[in-house]
Amino acid sequence: MTARRKIDPVQLRAALTAVRDWLLAPEPAVAPARADLAAAVRLSARTLENIAPGASVEVRVPPFVAVQCIAGPRHTRGTPPNVVETDPRTWLLLVTGAVTFEEAAAAGSLSTSGVRAAEIAHWLPLLRL
Repeated sequence: MTARRKIDPVQLRAALTAVRDWLLAPEPAVAPARADLAAAVRLSARTLENIAPGASVEVRVPPFVAVQCIAGPRHTRGTPPNVVETDPRTWLLLVTGAVTFEEAAAAGSLSTSGVRAAEIAHWLPLLRL
């Protein structure tokens, strides 16, 4: 197993602050620069990976990142039994507490499979802006 790289909370806050206006706009018109969006998504997903270590749930935020988290049975091949997948904006709304896991799922902007997938809700939000 590869060692998980520690995420600097200052870097995470800076990355989220860089996309804050777009994220919190009621009708976002122009997406932030791809590099800024990628940094915010990757740092936040890897923060979740660090604070909820394990490999029983896979969190996917295409096209930027997929991480495994939550202690329990380890998944190693094929399609994981517990998956959470969403778009970058919804992920960042979850991370910052602007929307709840339940709200995102009800709106259809978050898909889950497996009985343990919803356990990531316990770890969110990561950082309120």
